[in-house]
Amino acid sequence: MLFPQIRLQSTFAQTELQIQKPVQQIEQPGAELSIEQPKAELTMRRIPGRLTIDQRQAREDMDLKSVGRRIEEAAQLGRQDWLAGLARVAQDGNEMMRIENGGGAITRQAKRNSEGPQKEFNIGWIPSHFSVKIDYEPGKVDIDWQNHKPVIDAKINKLVHEYTPGTAQVNLANHPSLEIDFENLRHVGTGGYEQKI
Repeated sequence: MLFPQIRLQSTFAQTELQIQKPVQQIEQPGAELSIEQPKAELTMRRIPGRLTIDQRQAREDMDLKSVGRRIEEAAQLGRQDWLAGLARVAQDGNEMMRIENGGGAITRQAKRNSEGPQKEFNIGWIPSHFSVKIDYEPGKVDIDWQNHKPVIDAKINKLVHEYTPGTAQVNLANHPSLEIDFENLRHVGTGGYEQKI
């Protein structure tokens, strides 16, 4: 006995993809940098120190006097001696005029004029202490400077970016299909009618 059969044969749909990858290019140019450093300005003013040494007194103590100083001392000594002599002569004359006070004026004057002054002696230093005068004015240095800031110029370059987007195309490679096949299929009708399908 043959049983009726239905046969189904199907084919699935198949897709295909065509992909083009994206392309991206990135380039970063370096920055342009220029730096200039102006020199600092420096000015210096110097006042030199001054040392003065006065040794005239020490030289005079050692009898190393200048001609002008010797003339000055001689003139001063001559004037003092002249005044002293004038005073002595006046005193002697006064004594001689007053003979009423008693005699002996000539004897006293002779004794006084014949004896010199008593000599004095003591320890001394040649030259004397602190006879050399030293004076010092220290020097000065004035320093003035002016510094300058650096001049910086920076130029930033933009990023170079190129981008090509990717694409994807979807196509149907095989269409779906369904095949139906019948076997042993019969139609039996009234009155004994039979038909094979």
